[in-house]
Amino acid sequence: MTLFSRDDLNAAAALVHEVVPPTPSFAWPLLARRIGATVVVKHENHTPTGAFKVRGGLVYMDSLRRAGKLPKGVVTATRGNHGQSVALAASRFGIPAVLVVPEGNSPEKNAAMEALGGELVIAGRDFDESRVRAAEIERERGYHYIPSFHADLVRGVATCALELFTAQSDLDALYVPIGMGSGVCAAITARDLLGLKTEIIGVVAENAPAVALSFEAGKPVPTATARTFADGLACRDPQPEALAIIVEGAARILRVTEAEIAEAMRLYYTATHNMAEGAGAAALAALIQERDRQKGRRIGVILSGGNVDMPVFARVLAGETPQA
Repeated sequence: MTLFSRDDLNAAAALVHEVVPPTPSFAWPLLARRIGATVVVKHENHTPTGAFKVRGGLVYMDSLRRAGKLPKGVVTATRGNHGQSVALAASRFGIPAVLVVPEGNSPEKNAAMEALGGELVIAGRDFDESRVRAAEIERERGYHYIPSFHADLVRGVATCALELFTAQSDLDALYVPIGMGSGVCAAITARDLLGLKTEIIGVVAENAPAVALSFEAGKPVPTATARTFADGLACRDPQPEALAIIVEGAARILRVTEAEIAEAMRLYYTATHNMAEGAGAAALAALIQERDRQKGRRIGVILSGGNVDMPVFARVLAGETPQA
């Protein structure tokens, strides 16, 4: 399934790079020593919002503008990184953005969204309940609802994979965290457009296994809960369009425990002195699981974001595993 063309991707890169410089991809020696393979980290924690999502919001909003459909306002549901992307993009076009987050959401991500000009609404026990309130606000205010998965969002996020594959075209495999699916679908699509053979391995939290269950079943399999401290992985209702791309293009989906995610966060800090949020460390956690399988190969991991609350990170560095 092809969501866009190579020309579309190149145009998205030109747009994104007006705001987001290409992020680095480094092969870290201490990670190589731990894994027994060359480990190339794509540092999406180095974007202006500290996460990869910023790319998607810029392209999505520009697509509305080009179609002459720029709305009077936008609304979306988010755990934080998508919301920052939407708030930043909306501010560039001078329109308001309402960001609906669940109860108990990250205080630091909430503050970041508001600092970018977003109006924060707290509603629902989890992300999926927040989506219900966002849809209500769409109707009440006549705003445009921005979903968590859309071809234009994926096209923006795919500029990350384009940068990585252009700089590192000889990767044997790439590990990508999965929330609602834009990151892994972007990686699959960019790989295919570039004609590469890199294996794409998706990563979910063991406590939020809906995408893994759906991959195994070949159809969406919702779960009742998605309780992981890696909030960017907390999906319990996979979207069919994203799942179709994942089933067709991913080699496999791995599940990582909360303790494995925390271990990977610590390793990122000790080996690279970079902060990773839970979802940002999930790809490395999965690679640690498969280090025997990947020994001697050249492997990429997406560090999708570094927006972790200070108390959570302090507990991780102290050797603890935070609870959702």
